[in-house]
Amino acid sequence: MTAADASAADGDPLPSSSPSSSPSAGDARRLAAASLAVGDPTGWFEHLYAEARDGRAEVPWDVAAPSAHLRALDLPAGDGRRALVVGCGPGRDAEYLGALGYAVTAFDISATAIDLARARHPSSPVSYAVADLLSPPAAWRHGFDLVLESNNVQALPADIRARAIAVPGMFVAPGGLLVVLAAATSRVDSDGSGPPWPLTRAEIDGFAVDGLRPVSITQVDAAGTTLPTRWQALFTR
Repeated sequence: MTAADASAADGDPLPSSSPSSSPSAGDARRLAAASLAVGDPTGWFEHLYAEARDGRAEVPWDVAAPSAHLRALDLPAGDGRRALVVGCGPGRDAEYLGALGYAVTAFDISATAIDLARARHPSSPVSYAVADLLSPPAAWRHGFDLVLESNNVQALPADIRARAIAVPGMFVAPGGLLVVLAAATSRVDSDGSGPPWPLTRAEIDGFAVDGLRPVSITQVDAAGTTLPTRWQALFTR
């Protein structure tokens, strides 16, 4: 999710300055608005990565360190168990899980993002793929012991968000774990500005589909960032 900004490194998808003063935040919102205007709510991801590749934009979540909120979970060693990273971008979280010993598959809707992840990690055991969360490969159903959804659904507008929320749980194998990390809100943002559009508690509860049940749903402090409260939700089948 670029900026060496501490808030972005902690998993906040936008730097702590305002969109008008932050080039990376402005780039994301500019391209998202253009895609939404033509009825393409996910096309802006590829546009953003492509412009960043050409030096014309910055990706606000493209930071070197894996998500601090993911690291705080203190996950056990993977021991070869299968993991899936939703919307992996340049691969920082996928590589982190790989280093823990998981057999990781990571996907993104942006082909340029996947090219970037492969270029940055040429010797990586992670399997990177181009795929769409709203139309994933059928073979992934119930195929992973750990599924990570971090900050992707919050980048989608309300009219497709419910569809997206229903998908990550479908990837979880029996006995597996779904981890959801997202910006939190107790209401729908009144002005509709975004991305991101923080998730309500009802939306977080909506990840419990297809036989999943919540293990824990908590709000964690992310003080000093543009989105100071975040969800940390775990579900299992």
